Amino acid sequence: MSDKHLRPRHRRAGRPPAGAKEGERVKDYPQLSVRVPVEMKARLNALSAVTGLAQWRIIVEAIDCFHNDLPPTDRELVDGLSQRLLRTAG
Repeated sequence: MSDKHLRPRHRRAGRPPAGAKEGERVKDYPQLSVRVPVEMKARLNALSAVTGLAQWRIIVEAIDCFHNDLPPTDRELVDGLSQRLLRTAG
């Protein structure tokens, strides 16, 4: 047997895609800039360090939690509006 058959497959250089869905790249996501109190930025940094999650993932999970805590009628309104906004953005 030659050495070629014993070598592990080489991975591509760089980081693998780390988006929310398979194959998505975070760098392709729209950027968001917000101003928050110093305490909230410190908490976000700490949450990221302790959990090992990227800051954008923590923010997305927080938005999902907020959305899920809404009354069903408000949740339906948010879902309908966000779907309309997605259609006009694309």
